[in-house]
Amino acid sequence: MKIRYGTRGSKLALHQTRHAIGIAHACAPDCEFEEVIIKTLGDQITNMPLFKVGGQGLFIKEIEQALTERRIDVAVHSLKDMPHAMSPGLTVLAAGCREDARDCFVSTKYESFASLPAGAVIGTSSLRRRAQLRTLRNDLQFSDFRGNLDTRLRKLEEGEVDAIILAAAGFHRFGWHDRIRHYFAIEEMLPPAGQGIIAIQCRNEDVALLTPVFAAFADQVAAARAEAERAFLAVLQGGCSTPMAVHAEIEGDELRLHSFIGSASGTDVLRRCHSGKVAQAAAIGRTAAEELLAAGAAALIGAPHE
Repeated sequence: MKIRYGTRGSKLALHQTRHAIGIAHACAPDCEFEEVIIKTLGDQITNMPLFKVGGQGLFIKEIEQALTERRIDVAVHSLKDMPHAMSPGLTVLAAGCREDARDCFVSTKYESFASLPAGAVIGTSSLRRRAQLRTLRNDLQFSDFRGNLDTRLRKLEEGEVDAIILAAAGFHRFGWHDRIRHYFAIEEMLPPAGQGIIAIQCRNEDVALLTPVFAAFADQVAAARAEAERAFLAVLQGGCSTPMAVHAEIEGDELRLHSFIGSASGTDVLRRCHSGKVAQAAAIGRTAAEELLAAGAAALIGAPHE
């Protein structure tokens, strides 16, 4: 059986995609895998923050279209790039390759986030990160900062900013642990839904055929995390224009869900933590979102940016 897999073409996307496909190939050596690189709108627009571009699924829509049009058989995504609603007829076949979900602090000049001087410039265009950083320190400045991992590191080394805040998962996948100065605790800097997880997407009709191929890739903990976090997103339906975060921690059959929504200024913040059984992952996600809505989250979704 020949399987064409679609992926973005960035260095990190290709690295993690090929790792995921390698796991599948080891499980199904008789399958032939063909790589199809697809450029998404998010890859094409690099001169402005994503919250200014608007819309959801900026890094997956063109790949989903290729899947719907049968130009590819599976798509490989960073789960965090996938909005709560997928294109009709598509589903997440498997989630796996879990990495550290935390955000990290990287700087060539300062040893830690705490050592940054007042007025230091942080390179991040993420409203989620900006809002939470402002709750930690209100004396910092922010610079709109996009590009792949190599580009951001080069800009940092050239002195465009004093530090950058990024997902630790990308550094770990490349073996660049030594570049990380500081990891933010989950309670300090809550990650977005799906951070650190890779997702395999396929057409609904192909689930039975492809499930055995990706059996070794599929991870039950990653799947439970995805179920809880994406159920949360489905209720709130906020995109990159809303400072929103959710993360599930799983130990045994227990699940603890941390959630956050705030204003871009960091002045209005709602945080919650819910616990329950892993078997109730989706229900916990929905409950957390509904509780935030009851507490006033609706006013923060799509609110103007300072």
